[in-house]
Formats: sequence, structure tokens, C-alpha cells
Amino acid sequence: MTHGSLPRLDDLDVDGKRVIVRCDLNVPLKGGEITDDLRIRASVPTLEALLERGARLAVCSHLGRPKGKVVDELRLAPVGTRLGELLDRQVQSLDVTIGEQVQKACDSGTEVVLLENLRFDPGEEKNDPGFASALAALGQAYVNDAFGSSHRAHASVVGVPERLPSAAGMLLAEEVEKLERLLHDPEHPFIAVLGGAKVSDKLGVIANLLERVDALIVGGAMAFTLLSARGLDVGRSRVEGDRVDEVRAVLETADERGIEVLLPTDVVAADGPEEGAAHETVPLGRIGDRMGVDIGPESSDSFAQKIKSARTVLWNGPMGIFEIADYAAGTEAVAVAVADATKGGAYTVVGGGDSAAALKQLGMTDSVSHLSTGGGASLELLEGRDLPGVAVLRREGAGA
Repeated sequence: MTHGSLPRLDDLDVDGKRVIVRCDLNVPLKGGEITDDLRIRASVPTLEALLERGARLAVCSHLGRPKGKVVDELRLAPVGTRLGELLDRQVQSLDVTIGEQVQKACDSGTEVVLLENLRFDPGEEKNDPGFASALAALGQAYVNDAFGSSHRAHASVVGVPERLPSAAGMLLAEEVEKLERLLHDPEHPFIAVLGGAKVSDKLGVIANLLERVDALIVGGAMAFTLLSARGLDVGRSRVEGDRVDEVRAVLETADERGIEVLLPTDVVAADGPEEGAAHETVPLGRIGDRMGVDIGPESSDSFAQKIKSARTVLWNGPMGIFEIADYAAGTEAVAVAVADATKGGAYTVVGGGDSAAALKQLGMTDSVSHLSTGGGASLELLEGRDLPGVAVLRREGAGA
């Protein structure tokens, strides 16, 4: 992976030009109302920087999964309204993505045009050359600021930058820089904390991290596949049976390299994963005919002590079903430990998705060095893969 050769906004001549900006404005909507505008706010610095340098903008994004059809509930108009408030400028929201009406708006003097949901057109996800060309025709330069979508080889992510002078937006550049620092230049001890439901989603990340970390902490449902691979009884806890052999090989690699793998020693065992189910905290061997839904206090303490000793921490994935208050203590303990490590001068990165949601729920989003906006994208980068949307900029970008 080439390091540091990502073209930035400064490399791009934008004065007097219409710049197509791919943002990640995929926000949660309820009854047409935005319930969390974090992603819209995250895109504002790049948009403002371009406007200050004399650019006119054609902003584009996907929203949800309309699968190539127009879905009225997934229109971007509410996003356009909020974007206008944050930029303190008029935003013209269009109800189509390409075509004569869009071309006219982009050729006009309107400062900010917002295209309709890219995924309403089947050409977006297929990276259809015709659709990519039609998008590229709307402007004279391209900026990708959608880190959360850069692992997808879609038309707006890879097709457009192949056709126009291109650069990374501020958010994308920062994400790549902050996450690559973990892979290329971590201060030791470097400890990775992984959780969440499925170990299969994280095997590539674990394999890549085992060449870099000093210890690996695993909680959440994925821990039970690891515990099962170690021959322990985990009751009715979720185990990916078809991955046990792979996991066993990963654990053997860790043992050979002298990398400590910390797994839960006690758990909250419940009759079921729902709120109100009968539950109690038990040592691992006493789950019986129940399922583990959170790590117990003993595990929380040992995980926290280990985290506090680190100089670099990566945390991706909750320790239990944190959305349910009775099963949230383990995730909270890890969040507090990561925040304490940050205060102590450690470099701490929290991967997007559920870990970000957990930090938000705890009011702790400002207590880590970097909170990633991308779930799948950050995982792929941590696997050591160059993301399609990043690779094309390195290859085709303004400074390339």
C-alpha cells in the first residue's frame, strides 16, 4: 500500500469550477425526520473549504438500500434542508440523479446542488460506465469525502474519478491517515479490542493485526466461537461452527508469536437475547443451557487493566447486547478504559458502527483520539486492503 500519496484538496484546481463531491450522507430517517445528523456535519468542513476556494458544488450520496428503484422514503430532500442550515446557504435539492434537468442546474450559477439518491439508479451499484460518464459530465473536478462508502466499487466512488481530476476530501484523508497509523506506526504496547456478533467479519482484521499487536482482547458474541475453538462449553451462545477450525488456527498463530489473547472468564448468561429475559452473571463454565449476552465484571476488570497499560488502542465492536441496559455493563467498562487510556496519552481509535453508537449512548464520543465514521470501510482498511475508492485516487488523482 503506497503511503501518504493520497491527493488532497490543495492539489486540485477548483476555482470557478463545478466540483462533484461524493459525501456519505446516509443518515437515519424516521418519518422523513433525520434522527442523527453526524454524517452530514462531518461532510461540512470539506464543502466549506471548496466553496471558500471558489468552487460550485454538485453534492451526491446514497441513502439506504433502494436497490436501483425510486423509494420516496429514501429521498435526499430532508438531507438537503439540513445541509443548507449547516452551510448557511441555499441548497438546491434535485429529485433526479442525472439527465438534462441536473445538467442545467450544474451549469447554472447555483452554489450548492444536491443530486437525488444515487442508488435510485441501478447504474450506481453496478459501476455502469454510462452512469459514471453521465455523473462525471456534471462537473470539472471530483472530490471523494465518503470514507464509509469507499470500500464499494460503485460508479460515484470509482467510475467518476477515473474520468475527472480528483482528490480526497478532508474527512476521507483524515480517516485513511488515522487508521493507517495503526498499521504502519503504532506505539507499543498496541492492544486491539474486538467485539460484535460475528467472528467471520473480523478474521481478516485479526490475521493482519496479529503481525502488529501485543495483545488481543475479544468480547461480544464473537468471543464464543473463540472459546469454543479452545474446547470450552459455551451453552447456547452464538457460535459460528463453520469457522471454528479457522479460529483455532488464528489462536495457534497468536500463541506461537507470544501474543496474549484475552477472552471472557465470566459472562452474563440469559435465557434469551431479549430485554427482560431471566439472566445472571456466572463463571464461563456455568452457562448451562443459556446464552452469553455480555461479559461479566471479572472479564471487564481484566480487559480494562490491559487497555489502561496500552500506548495504542483499537476498539471495534461491543462486548455484549449493549442496546439492552442489563447487557451493557461490559461495553461501558471498555469505553471507560479506552477513555482513561486516551487521557493517559495513548493513541486510541474506535471503529465505526456499533462501537460508535455505544460511545454516543454513553456521551463519550469526544473521549478517544479518533472515532471512525466507516464500519465496513474501516475494517477493510485494517485488513491491510486498499479500498477501491482510495486506490483510484492514489492512481488517478490530481497529484498522481
